[in-house]
Amino acid sequence: MTSHVLTLIAAPDGPPLEAGHIDRVRARLPAAHAPDWLAPGEACDLPIDAAGAAQAMVETARDALRGVLGGAAFDIACLPAAGRRKRLLLSDMDSTVIDQECIDELGALAGIGGEISAITAQVIRGDISFVEALNQRVALLRGHQSGLLEQAYETRITLKPGARTLVQTMRANGAHCVLVSGGFTYFTERIAARLGFHEQMGNELLIEAGLISGKVREPVLGRDAKRVALARLCRERGFEASDVLAVGDGANDIEMLLAAGLGVAFHAGPAVRDAADACIDRADLTALLYLQGYRKSDFVTGADTDT
Repeated sequence: MTSHVLTLIAAPDGPPLEAGHIDRVRARLPAAHAPDWLAPGEACDLPIDAAGAAQAMVETARDALRGVLGGAAFDIACLPAAGRRKRLLLSDMDSTVIDQECIDELGALAGIGGEISAITAQVIRGDISFVEALNQRVALLRGHQSGLLEQAYETRITLKPGARTLVQTMRANGAHCVLVSGGFTYFTERIAARLGFHEQMGNELLIEAGLISGKVREPVLGRDAKRVALARLCRERGFEASDVLAVGDGANDIEMLLAAGLGVAFHAGPAVRDAADACIDRADLTALLYLQGYRKSDFVTGADTDT
């Protein structure tokens, strides 16, 4: 019985995934069935029989693949075969669907980039709490013109490759898509609209007389709030946790990833990777579609019209 699917995904800027790679993997994994190519040269599924010792098989497969592939730039995940396609997408924003940390960009424009980036690095590593770090960074912005928000959005914010395709494809297949971020609503509203999310959640940066006040509206959406949002959305829409795909890159996302049926660490650090069901380190966000068994021919793409 096929219990798991091993998915191999090539990096866009790396060597293609070839039949020879798959043959070498299958030689090390006798329980693997015939390959199912999701996209020639890009992604391939290998169904695996792992009944009775699924976790041990997963770990053995991962270890074997690292040696067999000789460090080639491929992402590898081994996930349950049942329930692959998810009905709810919850995604972080900063450094997940966009390339930047918005508050760092505001800091750079305000001339205090080094101070703010140092605090951001601490929270990404999990050295300090998200709420503490947010309050410290926002306080440093106090008194600066609110026009910094528009300037940062227009001149510094870029979308991650594959972000729009991920959202549009899942949406076209009936999934509910939510952008949930500890970042500012000024950015979450605009990024959600560009990518096609049904909903967005973020923190509101308070403005007084055209100046950044140095405060955010309470309650702050932080680490626990993302998990709470997942539970609420499941309850309201009749989903189970197993129906949820969550993706993020920072310590602020860990509780959300742990609560989701499929939690994906995207280009993330060790603490986030340890909490995730799958790690994407090389490929772009379309890898999350391959993890769900989508073929490239299923992808829904579209130009970003808000540039």
